[in-house]
Amino acid sequence: SQPWPGPPHQPEILAPNPPRETWAGKYEFLLSCLGYCVGLGNVWRFPYLCYRNGGGIFLIPYFIMLLVTGLPLFLMELSLGQYGAAGPITVWKCCPLLKGVGIAMLIVSSLVSLYYNVIIAWAFYYLGSSFQSPLPWSCDAPRNEDLCQVGAVTVACWGCVLQNTSGSAGRASASEVFWNEQVLGVTHSSGLGDPGPVQWPLALCLLAAWILIFLCMLKGIRSSGKVVYFTATFPYLVILILIIRGATLDGSLNGVRFYLSSNWSRLQSAQVWSDAASQIFYSLGIGFGGLLSMASYNKFDNNVIRDTLVIAIGNCCTSFLAGFAIFSVLGHMAWRKQVPVGSVADSGPGLAFVAYPEALSLLPGSPFWSILFFLMLFTLGVDTLFGNIEGITTAILDEFPALRDWRRKTALLGALCTAFYLLGLLLVTQGGIFWFTLIDTYSTGFGLIIVALFMCLGIAFCYGMNQFCQDIVDMICRCPPWCSHMLSYFKVCWVFFTPCLLLFTLIYTFLDMYSVPLRYGTYEYPAWGTSLGICMGVLTCLQIPVWAAVALCRESGTLRDRFQKATQPLRSWRMATAQDLARDIIDVPFTITLTDSD
Repeated sequence: SQPWPGPPHQPEILAPNPPRETWAGKYEFLLSCLGYCVGLGNVWRFPYLCYRNGGGIFLIPYFIMLLVTGLPLFLMELSLGQYGAAGPITVWKCCPLLKGVGIAMLIVSSLVSLYYNVIIAWAFYYLGSSFQSPLPWSCDAPRNEDLCQVGAVTVACWGCVLQNTSGSAGRASASEVFWNEQVLGVTHSSGLGDPGPVQWPLALCLLAAWILIFLCMLKGIRSSGKVVYFTATFPYLVILILIIRGATLDGSLNGVRFYLSSNWSRLQSAQVWSDAASQIFYSLGIGFGGLLSMASYNKFDNNVIRDTLVIAIGNCCTSFLAGFAIFSVLGHMAWRKQVPVGSVADSGPGLAFVAYPEALSLLPGSPFWSILFFLMLFTLGVDTLFGNIEGITTAILDEFPALRDWRRKTALLGALCTAFYLLGLLLVTQGGIFWFTLIDTYSTGFGLIIVALFMCLGIAFCYGMNQFCQDIVDMICRCPPWCSHMLSYFKVCWVFFTPCLLLFTLIYTFLDMYSVPLRYGTYEYPAWGTSLGICMGVLTCLQIPVWAAVALCRESGTLRDRFQKATQPLRSWRMATAQDLARDIIDVPFTITLTDSD
């Protein structure tokens, strides 16, 4: 007889990693995505693009680009995140060859987070300055008495003089003096190579902004999901109030007429179509990884097609409505100054922190309207930053699940916020606006478009368009007829129209980048500064071929065999989606531990 070998071998049971979070309700997800998409660009960029590109005619290419580029890419990113239940890096288990796309998304989100909170710091500074009467950037303020000429034009603050360190003088408003001298201190810097000392009031505002972001995201989507009930809805209330108030002002109709005036000949310009594509692309937050990360916390059977239509169309309608709030007040300022509306219109920080504050200072009860406006800017910025930081933390936590423990996750979030604050101090120096403009221009330029292009081509031709569409049908379960028709339309866009339009936008971006030198005001960036900005975009793009090469090296066989293996989903991709589906069906938490080598 043989000796008893003992009990059969029992496999070692690995301690499960902390589970992923899920949204407490569908409205938290919708509001978070809407707040992420509806950002500062809706207020300070879209109205300017609209009047510059033919007024109301700009809406034609705008909505065409929404249908052909915006909605398909938005749905693709939401579907990919929800089906895979993973962040922007881990989700590429569906096609390991394209893992670099997720890492590129992480780099873009990090660069944007670095400078985006500086805008929130500016809004903080102006918000605090609004609690005084008269406003410090108005001609009624004692400090501006020497700046404003006495006469009929004084009420409009026309003829203020801005002195800079070079000794030259130019006609500027008190609002410009306040922005350039007191807030930025840019008049004491000669350019990109001369950042100068830190503006400590701005540094404190930046610190307060990062502390607020840390506290709001301390418990992940469980805490930020509650905050968005206020931050995502408050801007709509302010926009509505500003529209009603603007309609009662003299000259407001001139501003609205200027905003919507139609110039049909502008449709023949490629610049108009490029502006429409870029505005749709950036305002929806495509390619940053934030949408993908937020969708990964959805239930498996959430209707992503419905959410795509609600969020994307809501975002575009917000941009259109914001134009009425902006141009009605700017029309009043132009009427007070007796100048054309075009001479007071601006975009970017020039609109939000110079032109519009000056217009608000002309209204009765100006501190109240200023507080409302800058509180709106603050909430718009915070919502967008929530999505960017969520994309970064989700990418890290999914790659290192052991960090999901509350203490480790808190330490990770604290380390990220601290690092971004210290790096952001460069942007609140006296020459910080030059660095801000550089990073803003190149971090979300051609690199982001290339990321979205490879995401679209990778899903369509590597993962498989039929398989991806079937994944969406599996999630929706009971797919109504309208969803089936929409999915057929999106399939055609993903395969042909969307990549072609992305290529068009990319080519035009390169042409514009090399034909028009980067400027901030009258300052033209040196060659080394432009080269540094291009390196930011190149760094993003390089992740795609580098990590594709790594994926090929990990496989065996001929190059063709390696390519085929690197484009096949890993086993853990299918098991993860099966686990999510089972959880939703039986509503009982359980854990499957499986490595890619199993």
